Formats: sequence, C-alpha cells, structure tokens
Amino acid sequence: MTILLLPLLLAAAPDAPIAPIDKTSAEHYVWGGSNDGWHLVKRDEMSVIQERIVPGGAEVRHYHQRARQFFYVLSGELTLEAGGVTHVLKAGQGLEVPPGVPHRAQNRSGAPVDFLVNSTPKSHGDRVDAPAEK
Repeated sequence: MTILLLPLLLAAAPDAPIAPIDKTSAEHYVWGGSNDGWHLVKRDEMSVIQERIVPGGAEVRHYHQRARQFFYVLSGELTLEAGGVTHVLKAGQGLEVPPGVPHRAQNRSGAPVDFLVNSTPKSHGDRVDAPAEK
C-alpha cells in the first residue's frame, strides 16, 4: 500500500523549500525608471508581486490574454483604471481584473503606494498594450 501512495506523495511535494519570503530575500526589479517590484512568488501557474509606485508614476495601459489579476493596497493610495472605470483604492482595499480587461495602475498621490499583485496564471509574457480610445 505504501508503494502505491508514493507517486501521490511525490506529486504533492513542493518543488522548493517552504520558507518565509519578504522584500529583502525576493527577486527585485525596477520598472518605469523609478518604480520597484519584488517577486514574492514566481511560478507559471501563479505570481505574487509586491510593487511600489512613486508619486506621479504609472504603468502603460494594457490587458492580459490569460492572467486574472488581483491588486491589493498595503499602504498609500492606488488609482487603478480598469475597463474604463477609475477606482481609487486605499490601504486594505483591492480590485480584481479579469483577463482581457484593459487596466492601468497609477499613483496620483504625493506619497509612494505599496501594493500586491496576484496573477493567475503568471502575467509576464501575457501582456498586450491597450492605448486609451480617443
């Protein structure tokens, strides 16, 4: 019986050690010249990134073909345009953006904004620019 369960146990086993992660140990990158991102979870099936946008910073309006994203504000104020509607999110608030919906994260405030972006599956390589309609 133990031999029959072994393949199931191996399939369920994590492929990386289970250990705490934070910004000091996560892979860091800079985008837009002055904004930061930290890959807290970086897998094909799911991505969790902590990002910081400086005052006045913004990303290019875009959508994802497959990825569903959830933005959750840790501190500051995030302006998130999604599907033509502008949402102002404060700490403790979040917004889900389905695949195919154009969106853009911005910081219109005078202080940095820190937030989490959870993408399922990962959003890298799945991004299509979507300029605003005139």
